[in-house]
Amino acid sequence: MRQVGLVAGAAAVALVAAGAITYAVAEDGGGSANSATPTADSADAGFARDMAVHHQQAVEMSYIVRDRTKNVEVRRLAYDIAQTQANQRGMLLGWLDLWDLPKVSADPPMTWMGMGDMASGKDGALMPGMATNTELKKLNSLSGKPAEVFFLQLMTDHHKGGIHMAEGCVEKCRVGVEKRLAQGMVDAQQSEIQLMADMLKARGAKARS
Repeated sequence: MRQVGLVAGAAAVALVAAGAITYAVAEDGGGSANSATPTADSADAGFARDMAVHHQQAVEMSYIVRDRTKNVEVRRLAYDIAQTQANQRGMLLGWLDLWDLPKVSADPPMTWMGMGDMASGKDGALMPGMATNTELKKLNSLSGKPAEVFFLQLMTDHHKGGIHMAEGCVEKCRVGVEKRLAQGMVDAQQSEIQLMADMLKARGAKARS
């Protein structure tokens, strides 16, 4: 499918660009031209920590469905998502290292967005869009078309939550390259949501919300 091929190309570009973006942060001293190195309670650090966790679940779900279906289209999309988000996660954690900041916080997730009381963390869903442990268990129990549909529904929800967080960074973060990465996440995941809507429709299904 041509759209999946375009997503694959975008993932490859993201992988090539990763080193350059991380290097830019290091060269910039950890901040933009007019800002100091981010603090532990900054939006820059909060986004890096939370999105790293959010991305990790997307990678996990992608690897689950890869082993639960033989459909080339779904497996290719899952591979693209896993590779792109694993790469971005490494960048986010790398920036925290560059800033000499902890990768975990005593504050609840989303505190940097003023939404620390939003997600209860019940059943493993720590942030908007994240699947619960029960949903992950269900995905692991399915195969074939049911697994494809459930994965596409879960990942659509996951992307919507990720977009919300990335838009928060675009608004609140101060490090230029991090803001640009966040905007890139918004653009790419919006495109993938449309692609997944088409894939769901082809399977006689639709997004959950």
